[in-house]
Amino acid sequence: MKAVALALAGLLLWATQAQALQITDDRGVPVKLARAPQRIVSLFPSLTETVCQLGQCQRLVGVDRYSNYPDSVLRLPQVGGGLDPSIEAIVALRPDLVLMATSSRGAAQLQALGIPVAALQPRSHADVHHMLEQVGTLLEVPPVETQRIWREVEAGLGAAKRAVPAHLRGTRVYVEVNAGPYAASEASFIGETLARLGLRNVVPGALGPYPKLNPEFVVRADPDLIIVGDSNAAAMAGRPGWSGLRALRAQRVCAFAPQQSDVLVRAGPRLAEGAQLVVQCLVDKFGERQP
Repeated sequence: MKAVALALAGLLLWATQAQALQITDDRGVPVKLARAPQRIVSLFPSLTETVCQLGQCQRLVGVDRYSNYPDSVLRLPQVGGGLDPSIEAIVALRPDLVLMATSSRGAAQLQALGIPVAALQPRSHADVHHMLEQVGTLLEVPPVETQRIWREVEAGLGAAKRAVPAHLRGTRVYVEVNAGPYAASEASFIGETLARLGLRNVVPGALGPYPKLNPEFVVRADPDLIIVGDSNAAAMAGRPGWSGLRALRAQRVCAFAPQQSDVLVRAGPRLAEGAQLVVQCLVDKFGERQP
């Protein structure tokens, strides 16, 4: 009887572990791993940062060209981008898991070669939480640790909200994510961050998460504050009608350097840091007290 009990216990343990290493990714595709992966290639910066936030950076053996945080990943081989991955370079790294966005290419080729692929692409705060849990599951990170990390993200978002001076709540903000201009609307995770801080996004969600705008739209909206990457900031005043924008006239433009922009525009575990950047920018441009 003792031998039978031990056998049943072993079977139960195996079944539990097998179940623990199974997810359904954002394509709706089941991903099953026989064991926790030790050689991971990441083709999406948010996923790279998630692996490292879970304390598993040492398992990464290759990344996409845009993954640049934390600094340790800069020493890893680069295998192209999500839209143009080098299948040969990935295969040469002998990964036992490739993490990529749903918009990335090459999943079918890699799977045909016997390489497991998990595609996860967060578009909201809730999606970031889900991504953290899904990657944690595949990497056998204890759920209690994953939950702790997410509590810290939530706490950071709460602290950023409390840091917004009362007289600045409701400030009308325009966030440009790329020249075009392409903006982050209310429907984007950046818009979700602004709403959580008590700020108003001048770009409605009905236009889509990251719409390309007619420059005249921004002229009519006339935001109180503009957030943009520093590479695009200088050209704004030259757009038709933009020199009259109140934000430009009052120099209420937060032009973020590339590393800061990465924090703001990536839906990943640095959500709270992105929120804190927005709050600091707001206070720097308007002041902490009601005039």
